[in-house]
Amino acid sequence: MPVRRPVDASSHVYLIDASGFIFRAYHALPQLTRKSDGLPVGAVSGFCNMLWKVLEDLKAGDQPTHFACIFDAGQHTFRNDLYDQYKAHRPDPPEDLIPQFPLVRKAAIAFGQPALEMKGFEADDLIATYSRQAAARGARVSIVSADKDLMQLVDDRICMLDTVKDRKICAPEVHEKFGVTPDKVIDVQALCGDSVDNVPGVPGIGVKTAALLINEYGDLESLLARAGEIKQPKRRESLIEHADKARISKVLVTLKDDVPVEVELDELGVSDPDAATLLAFLTEMEFRTLTTRVAQTLGSEGAPAPSSSAGGAALSNALKAERAGGGAKPTATAAANGVPGESYEPLIPTAKPFDVTAYETITEPYRLAEWVSKAKAQGYVAIDTETDGLNPVSAKLVGISLALAPGEAC
Repeated sequence: MPVRRPVDASSHVYLIDASGFIFRAYHALPQLTRKSDGLPVGAVSGFCNMLWKVLEDLKAGDQPTHFACIFDAGQHTFRNDLYDQYKAHRPDPPEDLIPQFPLVRKAAIAFGQPALEMKGFEADDLIATYSRQAAARGARVSIVSADKDLMQLVDDRICMLDTVKDRKICAPEVHEKFGVTPDKVIDVQALCGDSVDNVPGVPGIGVKTAALLINEYGDLESLLARAGEIKQPKRRESLIEHADKARISKVLVTLKDDVPVEVELDELGVSDPDAATLLAFLTEMEFRTLTTRVAQTLGSEGAPAPSSSAGGAALSNALKAERAGGGAKPTATAAANGVPGESYEPLIPTAKPFDVTAYETITEPYRLAEWVSKAKAQGYVAIDTETDGLNPVSAKLVGISLALAPGEAC
């Protein structure tokens, strides 16, 4: 679990853009499902491998003093209140990615790292806030992300780390991408806009042209004030006609670095993961290779054996029964559970294939009332809570789930 450690000039703060990595991992890595029930876990696997690699690499080099995984809390933020078309055309996440969002949060916690989010703000805003707070105290900051929207934060204390391409993104790399210094990135973005996020920008102006204009006139407001001086007629007319779009675009792309965060920067002190907790999660996910690697590094005392959850449990029960004289019935398969020459009939039922459409996210009170009515009529219900940590004293509630039957939950 994270520990309290004051941030000062000797500190090195690592901030993981978890939400950004989830989508990047989903689209870049092969689809992966849990063998026991077909649960999609490809993005979770990618996140876990990335996080483990980062933590292990840092042990051998520049170790962090503070660490956090930052998530988006939802689709609606203060930017939607300013401009209702912001990200309005983005499609819903793929169906097989949706159930992986809470699992990635659980993964971060299993690794002993805080999973932070805040309603009304994007993950980038929290990253900006923590980064600027740390830099103001003289600390170094590494943002684990390749998101261009975070490049505006880069300075002599703040750099980015692209773990997929294994490269650092500092001021020279930002200049290479945008043609300007990091402090002027938002001016370039305000002009060229962003079709993915539906940031309007100024029609007809791309990144290269925007960079030329900002380098010549200094900043967005100076450019707009002198737009009449532009020689190219179409460019001049577009800047004059769409000046308001450029201004609102700058507001939309500027990261908020004064978010009233609920977890203080000093509370993000890094700590080693608890072996039993981490191995239990990896085993549940059936990440056998990573489970073995983690077990070898951390030691597996008090933790589950590094095998698939269903198969491992069945094999363990079978061996115990045979030693006790009960005898589990052998089957024709060999080494199915990782033990050469030995295999046993599963002692637990095979799980049904996971169906992402069978589960519902409740956002309206009337739907919750309907589920409560079903539970009352049935007479029993399974209830689970989702929290932002594992400490029962300090953990905060972020969600509640109800299940009436296998495959029927919200």
